[in-house]
Amino acid sequence: MKVLLLEDVYKLGRAGDVKKVADGYGRNYLLPQGLAVLATPGALRQVEEIRKRAASRRSALNEEMSSVAEKISNLWLAFPARAGETGKLYGSVTAQMIADAIKEKTGVEIDRRQIDVQHIRHLGDYTVNVRLTMDLVPKVRVLVHREGEKPEQPQPEAEVEEQA
Repeated sequence: MKVLLLEDVYKLGRAGDVKKVADGYGRNYLLPQGLAVLATPGALRQVEEIRKRAASRRSALNEEMSSVAEKISNLWLAFPARAGETGKLYGSVTAQMIADAIKEKTGVEIDRRQIDVQHIRHLGDYTVNVRLTMDLVPKVRVLVHREGEKPEQPQPEAEVEEQA
């Protein structure tokens, strides 16, 4: 099924793009949510108008969220956790836990679905992306350490990437 996107859709495309998607995805999600319409000749004539409106909406949203991005970027969060001898956690650090910690530290409410991370199940230092908009993706540092131990101060960014 070919659809014309009316809104930016994460991992699919930007507004005004024509994309080929699975029938079920288009019929059950994109069309009912108002994120896309079928790519008919009539709809394709409106592509430029859709792109202009989306660009203005996107720039306004980016301006609004830039202050939030500044607060969140390079934030450092520490999570104490119980772990075995090998460093494997008895539980996990979830996106919801990270969202709650961000709210506690900065007062900014982030939805757990905006945080790009699988459950963290090992001790270590992680870099997590927070998707505010398609263009604004600040990074948050997450340190998972043993309960009862004092967390180490964060290392420079270049050294963290090598460990992850």
